[in-house]
Amino acid sequence: MNREYHRWYSPRLGRDMELLVFGHAGAKVLVFPTRDGRFHEYEDLRIVEAIRHKLEAGQLQLYCVDSLAWEGLYCNWCHPADRIRRHQAFEDYILHEVLPLMAAKNPHPCTIAHGCSLGAYHAANIAFRHPHLFQKLAAFSGRFDLTLNVEHFRDLFDGYRDELVYFHTPAQFLPNLDCHWRLDALRRMDIVLVVGREDPFIDNNRHVSRVLWDKGIWHALHEWDSRAHQGYYWRRMAPLYL
Repeated sequence: MNREYHRWYSPRLGRDMELLVFGHAGAKVLVFPTRDGRFHEYEDLRIVEAIRHKLEAGQLQLYCVDSLAWEGLYCNWCHPADRIRRHQAFEDYILHEVLPLMAAKNPHPCTIAHGCSLGAYHAANIAFRHPHLFQKLAAFSGRFDLTLNVEHFRDLFDGYRDELVYFHTPAQFLPNLDCHWRLDALRRMDIVLVVGREDPFIDNNRHVSRVLWDKGIWHALHEWDSRAHQGYYWRRMAPLYL
């Protein structure tokens, strides 16, 4: 199986960024790590191995990016306005540096946004904000409103709100979305949300699902038994939903 390591200096982030590529052809999968994960997390959790057959068959090609969670969304010593600005810079890096790399390496017409836990938030957020760039979203154990206080998960902006926070919160901006071309692009997208029934964000997933149905956006919400919020479950989900 093809495995590539890439590293370059990102002018948008002012630092070196790393990523791994797995596979040689097929639909391009942009993989975001969890909060504490790095670009090698998908491999470390053996999810790459779980879908090896699809990678070797040329059905999928993974692009596993690094995380900036502790410089942005989880940077507790930063002002919340700086957290969301750093997050915006990370999205700019994905849009203007990673996606062009993916397009240059692989002409396949399908690009999939994917992630687990916080990675699912990243995947859903970028796909919902830029639906013309993605043909599929696969979000496992996701949280789609970072302002919620649920269990030990706190409001990541400590009560601070501004326009950037709003437009990076799918559960908040989707209900008010009335842009026709974005809605049309979302209606063409294959959207799969997967979450455990005991996951603390099950209600958040159900809320987003209701919003999507209200907008006429077909999708699938799969609810698994138990919390289903760890590598063991994600290894089982990936072959089914990617």
